[in-house]
Amino acid sequence: MEPENQTYLSGFLLLGISEKEEQQIPLFGLFLGMYLVTVFGNALIMLAIGSDSHLHTPMYFFLSNLSLVDLCLVTTLVPKMLVNMLTQNKVISYAECFSQMYFFMIFACSDNLLLTVMAYDRFVAICHPLHYVTLMSPRICSLLILISWSISILNSIFQILMMLRLSFCTKREISHFFCDLSEVMKISCSDTLINTIEVYFATGLLGVLPLTGILFSYSQICSSILKVPSPGGKYKAFSTCGSHLSVVSLFYGTGLGVYLSSATTHSSRNISIASVMYSVVTPMLNPFIYSLRNKDIKDALKRIISRTASS
Repeated sequence: MEPENQTYLSGFLLLGISEKEEQQIPLFGLFLGMYLVTVFGNALIMLAIGSDSHLHTPMYFFLSNLSLVDLCLVTTLVPKMLVNMLTQNKVISYAECFSQMYFFMIFACSDNLLLTVMAYDRFVAICHPLHYVTLMSPRICSLLILISWSISILNSIFQILMMLRLSFCTKREISHFFCDLSEVMKISCSDTLINTIEVYFATGLLGVLPLTGILFSYSQICSSILKVPSPGGKYKAFSTCGSHLSVVSLFYGTGLGVYLSSATTHSSRNISIASVMYSVVTPMLNPFIYSLRNKDIKDALKRIISRTASS
């Protein structure tokens, strides 16, 4: 028990993306800019959807929830990293570290499940348009969001409870810019076999299954689109999926990049740089993807700007 008490008092050291002192200010400016763009972009998407009655549909209801999750995800990670860069103080307390892990897992898992729900929404809209109003009623949409959040919270609670059984001795350096579950497990002086098995099981259940659902939805969507006789009809049907497909590709592509980095390299620095892509860059790009590729969102944003200018 003594090592645990000592860890609780002294905390951990987040080594960050770079330990070179001369790189801290440029990195601070870069990540501050990315954070502000992410917050502004996702808040603008939520404002546009909330203020425009034309966008009060299931697709945009799910999109506003995705923007909320992305905003919360980067806020869980980036402010602490910015403080560490600015103050040159890399210490994070035991409680802060586990809290960060807890919320990161909630929002990352919610992101994943929301993308699956959005794929199901497009599947119903294109493959079963006559039943869309019934199958995607406000009650069912709210239930899907509730289920996504509930699964994410329960998974995070279970993961944290499994981590609390571990002891931490003299090694306190986490080679990452946040308290990543796998990196914290590496510095434990306890046997982590059960934790490792549980992490792989959860990844398979909450990572592979949703991806399988997305792939199945889009296979059915493509099959239905190919049956549309006119090229204009095909384009219109596929254009409603283009933004979501881009976001899915970005999310799973960067996630796969992190997995391959951890599997092929022993450098934690490379893994942390790869993690920036899915945990910071992806939430920043999502609003641009939806606003640039979606006419309804662009029109809603124009109306907000014109109202602001006229007032």
